[in-house]
Amino acid sequence: MGMLTLDISMSLDGFIAGPNQTLEEPLGKGGDGLHEWAFVLKSWREPHGLSGGETNTSSEVLEEALRNTGATVMGRRMFSGGAGGWEDDPNADAWWGDDPPFHHPVFILTHHARETVTKQGGTTFTFVTDGIEAALEQAKAAAGDKDVAVAGGANVAQQYLKAGLLDELLIHLVPVFLGGGVRLFENHLGPDRLGLESTRVIESPGVTHLRYRVVN
Repeated sequence: MGMLTLDISMSLDGFIAGPNQTLEEPLGKGGDGLHEWAFVLKSWREPHGLSGGETNTSSEVLEEALRNTGATVMGRRMFSGGAGGWEDDPNADAWWGDDPPFHHPVFILTHHARETVTKQGGTTFTFVTDGIEAALEQAKAAAGDKDVAVAGGANVAQQYLKAGLLDELLIHLVPVFLGGGVRLFENHLGPDRLGLESTRVIESPGVTHLRYRVVN
């Protein structure tokens, strides 16, 4: 049985997206800077159908995550940026076109039911309306012996962390200050202290990869 892992980039001041998120700038002002370390990698570009790219220390981190992940869970806003009924969502087909980069089952947490969408390359989008535990149960069944990745957004990550369901945090710490936007960790996680055990620190151009085991 694999683990449930949060894999996400974060600014030095604690944000995973900048201010003023829009459909044109889904990561907010300055938010693209959180992922520049990945955009240049061959191992990131290939699943997105792009040629070229660099190979460095970060490549090994990304390749390991891709190899170990058998399913992904994400929130509605990460999927499309929208809210409410799907018929009113201007980006209901999401950001990734006909051949998304996941190449495995993806489970979307939402309040609005929808039939599963099958894309090219092995990606399926299944829409789960009965909470984080139901989404995790389906994702684990789909992933088999591989890990399930929590891709975001922050609210979904906080729900899994608060519920004690996360096994591991893989945070890509990027040396930028966004000054506002969406924080990964908020005070409403609750008063109970979460134990974290550092298991790996990898320095790479433009990013430091931090891995923690969650100790409940």
